[in-house]
This record gives sequence, structure tokens and C-alpha cells, in this order.
Amino acid sequence: MEWIGAGSLLAWVWLLLGQGFFWRTDVRLPERRDPDRWPSVAVVVPARDEAAVLPTSLPSLLGQKYPGRAEVFLVDDGSSDGTGALARELAAARGGLPLTVTSPGEPGPGWTGKLWALRHGIALARERTGPDYLLLTDADIAHAPDSLRELVAAARSADLDLVSQMARLRVVTWWERLIVPAFVYFFGQLYPFRRVNRPGARTAAAAGGCVLLRREAAERAGVPEAIRHAVIDDVTLARAVQRSGGAIWLGLADRVDSVRPYPRLAELWRMVSRSAYAQLLHQPLLLLGTVLGLALVYLAPPVALVAGLAGGGAVLAALGGAAWAVMCGTYLPMLRYYGQPLWTAPLLPFTALLYLLMTVDSAVQHYRGRGAAWKGRTYGAP
Repeated sequence: MEWIGAGSLLAWVWLLLGQGFFWRTDVRLPERRDPDRWPSVAVVVPARDEAAVLPTSLPSLLGQKYPGRAEVFLVDDGSSDGTGALARELAAARGGLPLTVTSPGEPGPGWTGKLWALRHGIALARERTGPDYLLLTDADIAHAPDSLRELVAAARSADLDLVSQMARLRVVTWWERLIVPAFVYFFGQLYPFRRVNRPGARTAAAAGGCVLLRREAAERAGVPEAIRHAVIDDVTLARAVQRSGGAIWLGLADRVDSVRPYPRLAELWRMVSRSAYAQLLHQPLLLLGTVLGLALVYLAPPVALVAGLAGGGAVLAALGGAAWAVMCGTYLPMLRYYGQPLWTAPLLPFTALLYLLMTVDSAVQHYRGRGAAWKGRTYGAP
């Protein structure tokens, strides 16, 4: 048992020092200055049954204080709750940036619904305005009034082809407090922001809720057509842009927020499990390795500590306690970022157990033909 405790502690020492300092939360928009000429921007919003969140999110886009030309294209992806009509009503009542509401029809063969909607919105924007940049943002994302201005200034100042911010997710209910900060923490562990942002790095990722993309870079990478099958579309988009020679950047947001509620565990479970097995490329061996890795890294420390204390194994208890302490220490910055009590850090092993079960459930649903299900659509492996 002591070798398991030692392996867990070594894993945490490596994660602390050798995984791109993933646990730090100070990666914000790079230093920026106003450009001599503000480029034109098309804001493309794919929306499917989003009437519940649009009254909060859409006015924040229409109210952007942007010095250049900007227009919003909301793509109503087969909604049944009046999303398109509500968007028009909000635009008529609030004013602001011009809004076009359009609908692409059912996705073509091999396309996911979101990427089909993005394809339609981007094509319409090119035809109408020929924008310099595309802001791809989800219908549940609310932006501060200067969000677009700051994104464009950062992209121009650092000559970036893709700038993405991980929106601050809602944290209100008990389950959201337990699971949401860990979701961002685990994402950063998989895709350390500092590695993503390093020139010439092979690690690529983006956060789909807020992506500013240079139009020329999108055309060079062939997106969205080249990634039309992707369930994890944001990471796949970033990889496509990077492979085509584009410079990408990813960081945490200060004033870009998701307003979508996840009040119960069931909603959060679906959010994670719908794409977890796709993240593992639908490979059983990768699933097995992930389960064993999560068990060693997150579950072994508290088990070793308790077993050592109960059985009089001082070395085992020390190894488990040290690994658990390092784990908690790396989680504290994310808890501060989300304004959560620091005493909840020791609960991370329990949260990791839930994520392990969500990942296994994702694989089970895949083999039952219900994998990657979202809002009435199910996507299999490409």
C-alpha cells in the first residue's frame, strides 16, 4: 500500500511543478493597446432552445461599446421555444448593434448541430459584411460592455489569430459550488493555459463560449468545414487554427460569464458525460487509463491517509496526507477565483470520484447508442 501512496505523492509533485503551472489562475488577456483602425467584427451566436437565457445574454452583446463596425448574427438552430422571435423582440426593445436572426435548417450529414449553425452564420456574415474577425459566442454567455473591444485590442496587440476566454460559469447551488470550479480546474490540468499560449507549443485548446477568430485564419484552417464532426468543437477548432500556422491564446475571463443554471446534479452530470468519452477518442484503453489515473491521483491520497492512521502505518499516512495537502494547495487558486470557501478544497477527491463516474457513464451511453446527446440530438464517433 505504501507504494501507492508514494506514487500518488510523486504524481502530485510532478503536477505541481511540471504541468505548466496549470493550477495558477492569473492568465488573463495579454497586454493590449487600441489599434489605429478598429477592424470589423461579426458576432455569431448559435442558439437552440435558449429562450430562458437570451434576456440576459443577448442584450449584453447588442450593448457592446465597440468603436468599429460590429453586427450580431443569431442562428436559430431548430428551436421549439421561440428563441428566434424572442431575439427579434429583444433587439427591437433594447437597440444597440444590428441583429440578424437566421435559421439553417437541419444539420447536413456529418455535421454537429452547433457547427452547422456556425457554418450558416459565418457564411451569412461573410456575404453581408466581410468581417475582419468573428466572435463565436454561446447563447448563454453574457459579456461586459467592453468585452469585444478588449478581445480585439488583445488580438491586434499580440498579433493573435484566435483569442479565447474561459467564461466564468455560474456558481449558486450546492452542486454548482462542488462541481463547477473543479470542471475548470480539470480543464486547465488537461490543457495548461501557459502551454497553450507559448509560441510553437503543441498543446492547443479554446473555450467555446468566447472565441475571437481572425477571418483569414478561419479560412486558412478550413473551419468550420474541417471540424464539422467535432463534439468537442472548441479544442478541435484551436487545433485546426494552430496546425494551419495560427497563433492562439487561452485564458480565464473576468467579465465574461455563463448565465446557464445547473441547479441539480443531473444537469451537471449530463454536461460532463455527454462529451467525456469523446475526449478519450472513444478508446476503451484510454478510458481504463483515465480511471486508474484518477484513482491514483485523487482517490489514493485520502484512502492512504485513513488507512495509515487506522492501521498504525505512519509512513503510509504521511505519504497520503502529503499528497492530499499538495492537491488541496493546487485547488485553492481556483476556489478563490470562484469566490468559494477555501475549506472546501479537501472535498476535491469526492468531486473527482463524481467525474470518474461521469466519464464511465459517458462510455456506457456511447455503447448504448446514446453518447454525446444534447438537446434532442445524439452524435456517435466520427
